[in-house]
Amino acid sequence: MFLSQIRTETGARAVVARQGEAAHLVPGVTSVIDLAQAAIAAGHSLAAEVAARGPGAPVDLAAALAEGRVLLPVDHADPAHLHLTGTGLTHLGSAATRDAMHAKADPDQMTDSMKMFRMGLEGGKPAAGHVGAQPEWFYKGNGHAAIAPGAPLVSPGFARDAGEEPEIAGIYLIGPDGTPFRLGFALGNEFSDHVTERGNYLWLAHSKLRPASYGPELLLGDLPTHVEGRSRIWRGGAVIWEKPFLSGEANMSHTLSNLEHHHFKYDLFRQPGDVHVHFFGTATLSFADGVTTAPGDEFEIEAPGFGLPLRNPLVLAPGETAALAVKAL
Repeated sequence: MFLSQIRTETGARAVVARQGEAAHLVPGVTSVIDLAQAAIAAGHSLAAEVAARGPGAPVDLAAALAEGRVLLPVDHADPAHLHLTGTGLTHLGSAATRDAMHAKADPDQMTDSMKMFRMGLEGGKPAAGHVGAQPEWFYKGNGHAAIAPGAPLVSPGFARDAGEEPEIAGIYLIGPDGTPFRLGFALGNEFSDHVTERGNYLWLAHSKLRPASYGPELLLGDLPTHVEGRSRIWRGGAVIWEKPFLSGEANMSHTLSNLEHHHFKYDLFRQPGDVHVHFFGTATLSFADGVTTAPGDEFEIEAPGFGLPLRNPLVLAPGETAALAVKAL
């Protein structure tokens, strides 16, 4: 089952459930968070909560997406309570690209990226109930940086690059007692600045402070162990770059449970009512193939089993003209 959020033709918010080709409104709720809170209170799954409410009016989800009426599949009424985070060097092919960006003068000296990757290979898949190696972790922003499917990803004027990262994102709601509940998974574009990152690996934190998009649909249930999708860049109506990307635990050096533990082990991230969107990483970047994106390009990410494709155009904000002034009070 898939869930999504839309604006109806009258402008009202609504939740849509889809199984196969049939999509319908979910009665009685205007957000997936409301639906999830009801499921938590009832002690059953999101799918069971949808079934208990019965089908509402049918929805043409593809038409809603084409008309710009599809919202993020999960959002928060207060954007400050939605957290965008991620882990890197988690996929079996991810080390080569990162290692090349951060290579040191001595080829026999292992980069920090390669050290981190090897930690995952050696300890990222612990036995059930055990804690494994700690992954790389980064912060992207809050709900103000979460961009709806179809809406533009705006690269700041000071950015050195504007590159896509096709990923799977896990989406979570923190329950009333601080328990993290995984709502499901969505396609994600963990948009980043790879030129800034390449300049110095300590600038990784700066390079990740960019908007990100996920959706259009939320896949309920477990993540398939093998995910194979396609990442494309469109320019002027033609595809200028395309490549498959892999995800799922069969293609990762960490288990999802290990990545989730090392995120939610912090009390800060178990505050009741908060939403977390966590990007699990990728090994596929157009940047690694020498592609330089341009304003007007459109990113497209799709994968069988994840619903409608995620598309976002690229917009470049005006460049810096002067240093930002801070006023003293």
